[in-house]
Amino acid sequence: MSSVQNALALPWLPSAEDARGRLRALRDLAGATAEAWSEAMVLANSRLDFIQINALDQIVRRIFVDGPPAGSAAGPVRLALLGSSTLTHLLPGIRVGALRRGMWATLYEADYGQYLQELLNLESGLHRFRPNAVLFAFDSRHVCAGVHAGLRAEEVEARLDSVADGIVECWDLARAAFRCDILQQTILPAHVELLGNNEHRLPGSRAHFVGRLNIRLRELAQRHGVDIVAVDQRVAQDGLAAWRDPALWHRARQEVSFDAAPLYGDLVARALAARAGRSAKCLVLDLDNTIWGGVIGDDGVDGIALGQGSALGEAFAAVQDYALELSRRGIILAVCSKNDEANALEAFERHPEMMLRREHIASFMANWNDKAANLRAIAQELNIGLDALVFLDDNPFERVLVRRELPMVAVPEAPEDPALVPRLLADAGYFEAVALTEEDRLRTGQYQQQRAHRELQASATDLTSYLQGLEMRLFARRLDQSGLTRTVQLIGKTNQFNLTTRRHGESEIRAVIDDPSCFGLQLRLTDRFGDNGVIAIVIGRARGDGDVLIDTWLMSCRVLGREVEQATLNLIVAEALRLGARRLIGEYRPTKKNGMVKDHYEKLGFAPLRAGADDAVFSVLDLAGFSPLPTHIEIKEG
Repeated sequence: MSSVQNALALPWLPSAEDARGRLRALRDLAGATAEAWSEAMVLANSRLDFIQINALDQIVRRIFVDGPPAGSAAGPVRLALLGSSTLTHLLPGIRVGALRRGMWATLYEADYGQYLQELLNLESGLHRFRPNAVLFAFDSRHVCAGVHAGLRAEEVEARLDSVADGIVECWDLARAAFRCDILQQTILPAHVELLGNNEHRLPGSRAHFVGRLNIRLRELAQRHGVDIVAVDQRVAQDGLAAWRDPALWHRARQEVSFDAAPLYGDLVARALAARAGRSAKCLVLDLDNTIWGGVIGDDGVDGIALGQGSALGEAFAAVQDYALELSRRGIILAVCSKNDEANALEAFERHPEMMLRREHIASFMANWNDKAANLRAIAQELNIGLDALVFLDDNPFERVLVRRELPMVAVPEAPEDPALVPRLLADAGYFEAVALTEEDRLRTGQYQQQRAHRELQASATDLTSYLQGLEMRLFARRLDQSGLTRTVQLIGKTNQFNLTTRRHGESEIRAVIDDPSCFGLQLRLTDRFGDNGVIAIVIGRARGDGDVLIDTWLMSCRVLGREVEQATLNLIVAEALRLGARRLIGEYRPTKKNGMVKDHYEKLGFAPLRAGADDAVFSVLDLAGFSPLPTHIEIKEG
């Protein structure tokens, strides 16, 4: 297999042994069962080529005509592809990419080149489809129409402005019509250079025009809350020949090649997953021969390969550096190693070239238990789901074991050469994000605070003295534009303490901000150990009958047991009374992950009201007799 093919083959996924036989077995399974869905997900998380991905997509759509079994998948994603070239061959890769992440995607492709007409025509198939996400994918020939080498600089500037304005108009039309997430594919750099190394000196160069337009698209996307699908970034890494076949373009107006279609689908799916809060949260590291060379128990601290002095040692240092950079942007780090804990810790404490130190590791499991058990313990300690973990281990046996025991944990195929590990992890897109907040940067410190909280709780003689000793302050502020990114991020990611798990996007939160019959609160908690960041979002809606419905109530699990729930209810009641409410209605929609809040409203004094559709359960609180619940939390504005 050539290096070009390797770059597109999703090498972080394990090989699919007997893919043809397993596809045939999946096809023969009777009914849309949980067993069939599970096997489909396992296959989607295997290394399949374009033909195999198309086969899997056809089988899955034939089995699950009415969608996956209840509770099996996130979503649903309803994605419309609006472009200027043929995109049909890309749809299976997108659907399988979504399946790889436990999402069910239904796709709509606009007629060839008819994106604007479908946006403007209220009777079009697009409007009947009602997408909750739209991907705009324009080809290089289309955006360069009218650009040629004879143009003067000012004429090129006018054309650049015109093309960019037209794309923004499409974004606005889609958002106004569907209140949906918008994705914009960057333009494939397909044009041949005319000057060569100094192409930028020819104003009318189409190759240079595309590069400038991609820069402009990123600037505009940042301003308009649009997510980028960066195919130009991949082309810079993989080479244009890997992504585009000129003959295919001339025959079928397909700008992305068949070989690149699986990776294209994965890029789109990971952007959708990031917006839905389904990206991984924690990188779990093995130790021996994963972040240093050698076995610490045999070679000792001075005998492991790490840092300056050898190419191998420098490669392992680069792995640690990448992990540390992930930590700085908000990814939790954990250790899962078969090792004597004292030996393992010695490297973190004594080795002069260790980039990772003990304080960077939120959960440290070095013992002789099997790694699947330790991964369960890590997820429990960090209060996150197993599907939020990515486990990096050099040992093929351990990788196979974890995949078998914990199929929801992402386990990349670690390359034998550690120098290749950072690029592999980046290419896999496990930690894809569409935004970065200050809370993300502070996350590692917050887990250190968690450890300090546990130590204080262990030393306290009773719960009251523990809570008093925390010196907690809850800062409440109304949802606003400045906190929009963090609000949407929390709504997308929080699954366990989330009463309804409704996924509101930016446009929907803006609507809440502007609606006088709604209230939205963003809550931040501080204590003697530091700032816990934004830990809760609440949205309420007045219904015009004296009731206020709690549409959304979600909270970070790391602050459970500190009376934040009671303090939050006091704030909710105050907002409901401000809206003239007589009753407060709490809604609980059960999912596979939010069982911990099943009795939430009952514990806060709500009475059962009725059951609703889709297993929803409603509870009611009469506000006439409500007295604020006592807590050890001081409420502040801001």
